[in-house]
Amino acid sequence: MNIDLQGKRALVCGASRGIGRATAIALAGAGAEVLASARDEERLDELVASLPDSGGRRHARMSVDFSDCEALSAETLRALDDGAIHIVVNNSGGPPAGTAAEAPPEAFEAAFRQHLLANQTILQAVLPGMKSAGYGRLVNIISTSVKEPIPGLGVSNTIRGAVASWAKTLARELGPFGITVNNVLPGFTATERLDYLFHQRASASGQSFEAIRDQALAQVPAGRFAEPEETAAAVTFLASPAAAHINGINLPVDGGQMASL
Repeated sequence: MNIDLQGKRALVCGASRGIGRATAIALAGAGAEVLASARDEERLDELVASLPDSGGRRHARMSVDFSDCEALSAETLRALDDGAIHIVVNNSGGPPAGTAAEAPPEAFEAAFRQHLLANQTILQAVLPGMKSAGYGRLVNIISTSVKEPIPGLGVSNTIRGAVASWAKTLARELGPFGITVNNVLPGFTATERLDYLFHQRASASGQSFEAIRDQALAQVPAGRFAEPEETAAAVTFLASPAAAHINGINLPVDGGQMASL
């Protein structure tokens, strides 16, 4: 199985922590040159310094606010001065918790900008290089909510679904150029985001954090939460030559949590 990413350059968004950080490490381990992006410069510097640099790879960071599409476009285009980007991992922090009915319209607008518009901005910058190389991988880390909406995450459910439909459309448009577009759907994963959501639910319900955590754990047939590295492994496979004929899919990494097909 060919998962060798030597000679490939990968932009990993949200790389300062959690699944994004684990993905940057996994892609570098497979041979890719990694451009790690997020807002936290200190965490990005620590990550980049820890990545293997054998084979002349020059890992780097791109610190940018993904809600500012103009700045994001400029930074991505500047990064292309150092070579084409063959792999993009779209991964951005989820919107605040809350019901869809109570969310102000501005919350949907902000999430749409930070997720779908940011993804589109990056795509349009890197697409010429992918077409020229005859190789491109877009992997969107979104959520199982695109199949089963998650209670209390109204804005997130809505925006994640939009990103999934965007990806499915692109898969058909870009497949002829050797470019695949796929979504990875993490279930409960041991990250800071999961702790935040559990604390939010505990506060809203009057239950303890531990009670909320145990209720979530009971929903996972595997009997444990995923580690970020397990989602990163799925992303790395989809980014590799071995996954060339896998296009337009939603791949859950949820330990069997979802009841739907």
